[in-house]
Amino acid sequence: MLCSARQQLQRRLLPALLGSRGCPPGRGQLLGSPESFLRVAACAHGTAGGTAEVGGWHDTLADSVPAHWAETILLGVQSATGLPWWATIIVTTAALRSVVTLPLATYQHYILAKVENLQPEIKIIAKNLNYDIAVRAKHLGWSKRLTRLTYLNNMRRILSELYVRDNCHPFKATLLVWIQIPVWVFMSIALRNFSLGTADSEGDISVQEQFSKGGVLWFPNLTVTDSTWILPISLGLLNLMIVEIFSSQKLAMSRLQKYVTNFIRGISVLMIPIAATVPSSVALYWFSSSFLGFAQNLLLRSPVVRQFCRIPQTQSHSDTPYKDLFAAFYAKFFLRK
Repeated sequence: MLCSARQQLQRRLLPALLGSRGCPPGRGQLLGSPESFLRVAACAHGTAGGTAEVGGWHDTLADSVPAHWAETILLGVQSATGLPWWATIIVTTAALRSVVTLPLATYQHYILAKVENLQPEIKIIAKNLNYDIAVRAKHLGWSKRLTRLTYLNNMRRILSELYVRDNCHPFKATLLVWIQIPVWVFMSIALRNFSLGTADSEGDISVQEQFSKGGVLWFPNLTVTDSTWILPISLGLLNLMIVEIFSSQKLAMSRLQKYVTNFIRGISVLMIPIAATVPSSVALYWFSSSFLGFAQNLLLRSPVVRQFCRIPQTQSHSDTPYKDLFAAFYAKFFLRK
């Protein structure tokens, strides 16, 4: 009797709660289920209170426009190539790396090279400015604090003028990060949506079902985690290797650079258990993205490629970059006493 009364109450309340502004239940849920009823009630309460947060920020991202764009890209590549889903993920990652991040990475190297070439001029200016201000401070009786502030303000102004003159403000070098991270996030969310069946499907067979048979080797099912931990461990080791290879060439790092390097090491290790808890499709994407990023970084160290891309030569430029990388890595880990 109580169950019948509850069902009757739900049938009467649901239309009133949804109202003309309707707050539909999540995909795959039944309107008559208790969970759906609670979610609809929460939605109606949030609308009345002026907030629309249902399911938290993760559900918001999963149903966002960029996530749907990423889903469309993946579906388009799979439809155009006819490849199995594991290969589609790798091909899509390679395409995004080539079309989006490679030009930005090239521009980043270009900006950093111009900034590096400015350093000798900056050192001379800083030396002369420090001398001029010291003389003036002694003549006018300035305090050490006022002298320091005057030097910093003038140096900041001069640096800004130099960056404008050569069109190489260091902030432009961060453009790659601001584009690459959102692409990485929404591609991961799109793959997770496909793996969990929360994305819209096309055709007679759902994408989730295709994912369940679209793997290869030890991960034939892309919708479940990699129980062997091969992908997560490979991802962590690859990221650590990238960090160590490129940090081995820096003989004298500043304190900030050491902190950043250690932070990235920690993130690389932390990604192992995280990758072990996500569907294999997401872990495969993460590994492919890291591997292709590593390959692109090596490519942009080639003298031929740098010359083709008109990246200025710098004092740290080497005609044998790969040999130098290997030698520095070998010396760091195998020649220690």
